[in-house]
Amino acid sequence: MDNKLHYFHYLQFLLLLSSSCFSLVAFSWISPYNENKNYEGSSDLVNLEYHMGPVLSSPIKLYIIWYGNWNPSHQATIRDFLNSFSSSYAPHPSVADWWRTIRLYTDQTGQNISTISLSGEFFDFKYSQGKYLSRLSVQYVIKNAVRSYPKALPLNYKNGVYLVLTSYDVQVQEFCRAVCGFHYFTFPSILGVTVPYAWVGYSGKQCPGFCAYPFAWPKNSGKPPPSTINGGNSLMGAPNGDPGVDGMISVIAHELAEVSSNPLVNAWYAGNDPIAPTEIADLCLGVYGTGAGGGFVGQVYKDSWGNGFNLHGVKGRKFLVQWVWNPLRKRCFGPNAMD
Repeated sequence: MDNKLHYFHYLQFLLLLSSSCFSLVAFSWISPYNENKNYEGSSDLVNLEYHMGPVLSSPIKLYIIWYGNWNPSHQATIRDFLNSFSSSYAPHPSVADWWRTIRLYTDQTGQNISTISLSGEFFDFKYSQGKYLSRLSVQYVIKNAVRSYPKALPLNYKNGVYLVLTSYDVQVQEFCRAVCGFHYFTFPSILGVTVPYAWVGYSGKQCPGFCAYPFAWPKNSGKPPPSTINGGNSLMGAPNGDPGVDGMISVIAHELAEVSSNPLVNAWYAGNDPIAPTEIADLCLGVYGTGAGGGFVGQVYKDSWGNGFNLHGVKGRKFLVQWVWNPLRKRCFGPNAMD
């Protein structure tokens, strides 16, 4: 559920699976991203189970809530990424190709997760809930967005998902210390209905090494590896020019995958604790290409400036997005896989 770069709660489990798809980015530096060591292969030790809850099987309408003071160029990058989910024009491997793995997950009736499309935006530039948000107050941000006059978002409880994105100057509970994003569902006592939502914060100013990895080096992790560029501050060039927003892209993808496959926290996850489930993207955190795991991000592409990416999007955009667990292959997988 939470996009964690530090796996303190699962350390023993991760060590057991050192030959599978996990990557302990907080504890080991990641080598140059063109290394080829096949550590992301299938594993029967991962006990991903279906717990009989719903998945988002109706066409998903995604609504963005821009909270705070946003750079228009950053908004354009994120908007293009989200529009790429429903585009058939980007070359392979594309963002739409990546979503096809998410669509392999089904509910108890055999209905697959559906398509996703950007369907509305709301701009909360007045910080309606202040500059510090608790997890609960994120729901009040959504409440404000669907009740504001005259340009409110629709309250779509049938097939809507709300994505709250906070700007560089907004602090969120546990942000940069334990999480980079999370998903949950709204309480009827606050919003009147239950709808799935996700939150992701811009980390470019607050904690790029924690939430924008591998575009920035984590603090308190020793010296960066010799392969770093830009004076040793970056491991990999950001394909859209900003480590904070390029890091957000992968976190957004992570949370959208999990809110679709586990919207009420009773569908697809591993482990026995629904309060802290290990979900389909948690299983592959740090894996971006073939050969990932054991300290490697895997094989990804380089653009003409040497920036790393693994997916194509609309308008010629390029993105670096983590892989997710493929239920048929029983391994971490992405459309840029070379095996």
